[in-house]
Amino acid sequence: MKSWTTILAGAVCGAMLSVAIIFAAASHGLLPRNTGSTDIRTYLLSHPELLSQMNDLLQARQQAETDRANAAMLKKVGMAAFFDPKLAFVTGPANARNSLVEFYDYDCPYCRASLPAVIRFYEAHKGDTRFSFIELPIPQLHGPSAVLAARASLAARRQPDKYVPFHFVLMSEKGVVDEGAIFADARKVGMNVAKLKADMQSPEIDKVIARSRALALKAGIDGTPTFIANGVMHPGVVDDQALRDMARTG
Repeated sequence: MKSWTTILAGAVCGAMLSVAIIFAAASHGLLPRNTGSTDIRTYLLSHPELLSQMNDLLQARQQAETDRANAAMLKKVGMAAFFDPKLAFVTGPANARNSLVEFYDYDCPYCRASLPAVIRFYEAHKGDTRFSFIELPIPQLHGPSAVLAARASLAARRQPDKYVPFHFVLMSEKGVVDEGAIFADARKVGMNVAKLKADMQSPEIDKVIARSRALALKAGIDGTPTFIANGVMHPGVVDDQALRDMARTG
């Protein structure tokens, strides 16, 4: 059941959105000029299709503002920070024309939903694209196992030839990523499990996770997955077409 404060907050937000939509529509000539509130109401009731147009216009404006802000933050940070081997697992030609960065959390359902497309894109472009895989566990959203999985992934970098297969298998888990799943997946891809267990205890891993979070904060990244394709930020789940579009327009 919703509390009265939640209902009130929703009503206020809805009212503010309506006002914003009307102002946006007026500024773009979608509403008649020199009319009072009653006339506008009458006009909108007789032209309900304008509400959809006004909403699309407002969303486009907000997205453009977000894109500009993201671009400014990425420019300030510099792309080299996302390909620092002390922070990210980097693979692909050093002189590649294209690049793809992903911030992810192994317990994030949207990261998991993006995985099939990411695997296909990786297999098709690992020879012409520079990839960067960066841990961003968010236990507040996805549970404490997010950090455990991140620790395992970071430890797996010390067996670099097994890292990408391990990453993909671990991300394909359907349930909570616990130690049982981690070590079973490690065996599945041929890792030295004893070494993985020992490397997971390294204090350096905590430092890498802290640096990953600091970089995300500096770049304005607050959720997973977040992709950066050719220097352009794309937050949220992706499919095959989205990745192709990102590679073309980045």
